[in-house]
Amino acid sequence: MMWSYLIRAWVLLIVAGISVKAAPRGFIEGHLKILSNRPVELADENVATLTQRNYADYPLVILSRGERKQIARISADADGNYRAALPPGDYILDAEGRVPKRLQVRAQQFKVVPNETVHVDMTIITGFAAEANTPQE
Repeated sequence: MMWSYLIRAWVLLIVAGISVKAAPRGFIEGHLKILSNRPVELADENVATLTQRNYADYPLVILSRGERKQIARISADADGNYRAALPPGDYILDAEGRVPKRLQVRAQQFKVVPNETVHVDMTIITGFAAEANTPQE
């Protein structure tokens, strides 16, 4: 019976030690703006509905700055806002699949500091694939 208490106490101390050593996280937040080079046909759909649907179609990725390894994948909410908690470090915010989707995006570097929020907005421009296939006059 005494061993049971000792083992429980030991596990509790290990868990407490791990949580004390874990660095406080910081946050990234921002707003996603999606622009299109294609003409908008208002008769087809409401522009607000089109924009809300598009936020889910364009997830963002957070990459480590040195290795460019994917750390997180985030999506903007219906208003285009996003927020994520990250360990302190240097990162890059980019659009997922921008090369195959032919998106114009400027990847943005940022630094996360414990218990602080960094604000990074992202703009994605679509329509370059259609524009490239259109004959020039």
